[in-house]
Amino acid sequence: MTEAETENEQSASTSIVVASVIIRAKDEERDIGRTLSALASQTIASAVETIVVDSGSSDSTVEIVRGFGIEPIEIAASRFTYGGALNIGCAEARGEVLIALSAHAVPTRSDWLERMIEPFADSQIACVCGYAHGPDGEALRTKLIQDAALAEARPHWGYTNGSGAFRSELWRERPFREDMPGTEDKEWAWYWLWRGWLSLVDPALAVEHDHEHEGLRTTYRRARREAHGIGMFAPVVPETVPELVRRWWNEKDGRPSHLRARLSPSRAVHLVGGWRGQRAADRWRRQAPQPP
Repeated sequence: MTEAETENEQSASTSIVVASVIIRAKDEERDIGRTLSALASQTIASAVETIVVDSGSSDSTVEIVRGFGIEPIEIAASRFTYGGALNIGCAEARGEVLIALSAHAVPTRSDWLERMIEPFADSQIACVCGYAHGPDGEALRTKLIQDAALAEARPHWGYTNGSGAFRSELWRERPFREDMPGTEDKEWAWYWLWRGWLSLVDPALAVEHDHEHEGLRTTYRRARREAHGIGMFAPVVPETVPELVRRWWNEKDGRPSHLRARLSPSRAVHLVGGWRGQRAADRWRRQAPQPP
């Protein structure tokens, strides 16, 4: 190695990293290139590192990631859990703020990373994320602070690792749980909210991220998994069938009208999957003690 190359390597290793983006990926060739391109065009891209944890992709995901100059961390699919894969990426991160981003979640603003980091100037903020809709399903027009009371009232809403940031110091003190089928993000936020920290939800930080293209079977499984995960840490009472029907009839869940919501097959499947997940969680609670 020449003297110039040595100096460049030392400079790169000592460069200031203000934040680290961790992306969990598997078979994401359709979208991950757009996501990585959006990150590369950010206003503070030079001060942010991107870490990709791939869990056994069989498509061109790994090659696409390498095309952006990123060497992914590759783990076997059998090792994957949502919390586990994220913990692996976090362990390699150098930033004081860690940002979890789905491989198919595309920031639409060039200052997205900058705005994601800003709220941590408030010493009470544990985590930050962007949602287009508030806890009652209506469009979110302004920033909203989530505390323990709001989390308890709406445990399905709040911090998300789909596009969220959190303090590395808190993660080091308590990593994400690796035994959950999903919702490790809300469980982690729940832990810190009950210890006096706050979560900020800002609609301006919402990314291009939806599951509408998924098949109905995938939608059902995701809803069941997430409801099961919520029930592993929040005291959710399973809905009765009449309650489920009333919710299907009365709520819009982000749709533009009640009619569109009632006629949506994906929403109906999502509601049923969630209902089944609640029951799975209820059975789990009866068999396993809650963690401290």
